[in-house]
Amino acid sequence: MTLTHAQAREIASTLTIETRAFIDGRFTKAVDGGTFESVNPATGEVIAAVAHCKGADVDRAVAAARRAFEAGEWSRAAPEARKAVLLKLADLVRANAEELAVLESLDSGKTVRDCLHEIGNEVPNFFQWYAELADKTFGKVAPTGESALALIVKEPAGVVGLVLPWNFPLLMAAWKLAPALAAGCSTIVKPAEQTPLSALRLAALAAEAGVPDGVLNIVPGYGETAGQAIGRHEDIDIVSFTGSTEVGGYFLRYAGESNLKIVGLEMGGKSPFIVLDDARIDDDLVEHAAMSAFWNGGQNCSANMRQLVDRSRVEEFADRVAARARAFAVGDPLDPATDIGAMVTGEHQDKVMGYIAAGKNEGARLLAGGERIGAPGTFIEPTVFTDLTAAMTIAKEEIFGPVLGILPVSGLSEALSVARDTPYGLHATVFTQDIDRAIHLARRLPCGTVAINGFTEGDIKTPFGGYKRSGSLARDNGAEALDQYVQTKTIWFSLNAAE
Repeated sequence: MTLTHAQAREIASTLTIETRAFIDGRFTKAVDGGTFESVNPATGEVIAAVAHCKGADVDRAVAAARRAFEAGEWSRAAPEARKAVLLKLADLVRANAEELAVLESLDSGKTVRDCLHEIGNEVPNFFQWYAELADKTFGKVAPTGESALALIVKEPAGVVGLVLPWNFPLLMAAWKLAPALAAGCSTIVKPAEQTPLSALRLAALAAEAGVPDGVLNIVPGYGETAGQAIGRHEDIDIVSFTGSTEVGGYFLRYAGESNLKIVGLEMGGKSPFIVLDDARIDDDLVEHAAMSAFWNGGQNCSANMRQLVDRSRVEEFADRVAARARAFAVGDPLDPATDIGAMVTGEHQDKVMGYIAAGKNEGARLLAGGERIGAPGTFIEPTVFTDLTAAMTIAKEEIFGPVLGILPVSGLSEALSVARDTPYGLHATVFTQDIDRAIHLARRLPCGTVAINGFTEGDIKTPFGGYKRSGSLARDNGAEALDQYVQTKTIWFSLNAAE
């Protein structure tokens, strides 16, 4: 699935953009009439004024979700019925993928090429995969004597709040919505305030697919308004959050200060890309090294920006990675020839540029990039530093922008020690030709995903989440994602012996 630049611009010029919240099956303004601006980061132009939901709007959404859950049209429906609706939603997303991709590119600064790949392929596949899983999830019968029968059943957990990040707006919505809806829950979705538009369009498609009123609600707003209201709401049973470690901590506090709701967290990272002395520094490795840091403009929680390279291979590796970074095309996100789009906001661009300044000031050696480009858009050149030390700011803190840092290490033991020296634990990549060393590192790296000889987060079948400050025990993706949205119940029958 592809779009030309002209086709993308034509779609952009004819979009009808929904800006209202979606509550109880209809689009509606915020209770107080408030709005906030959604801005195209590639141009600085205001796209639309979007409903700014606050506590009163979240109350309305939760009341609708609870009413729908208790009524049972969705929560107690046969799993085959939910399956049919979610399969139709998958088909509708595919049919509208070009429109959704252009809308998301405008709203986020992501390249339309990446948006189209995600929305044309991954997003509908998530709805389809969990639809197919809905009627294939079984309970258990516990072993007992003849005087009892013990059933262990899974039930939808209730009303769940789904709080989304801005870096993969519709993909993250699918990661959370698909299993939550397949399980039978009612949902309140808060898209990131930077990127609300594609989630609102998804709501219309969900209604068209047959999701009952109240089962899916979308409340755009700020973290301190709609987000906090979700986190503190006494009638929300579960919150699933993807975003920064700082904000994840807020949700734990909100839960502790309200109804002790379950909180599933997938948060930040400072993921290592480890190149051992026996690795082949070939085109494949260089491409994985570059994409692990610069994919989505580095705005990715599992980005491998901390690249730990054996000292015997650093010079060759650094030169080739810097050359690859300089070859990336940065510019208009609607041009399919663009590799890296805009940073999501001017504020975020300033933050990333602050990290680049810190790298220079602390003695890292700049090999490529390091500058803003394309004002008034929020673009940054792909940037490569080498000669990092573990104490440098850019070696320790999550940057969330196109900044790759190379840190020389001597041997497997130092690589492992440096890789483990972080409060995060989301992802790691290891390049080596020695399977024993690969398994040794994979087992000893405290993170949720370890990729061997290729940067990848896995796929829909494999659970994704973090250790330490990168997450909680909850996981997105795989059959394990359903565990976030179900409760386990024991039903015990006391039996009399038949005469």
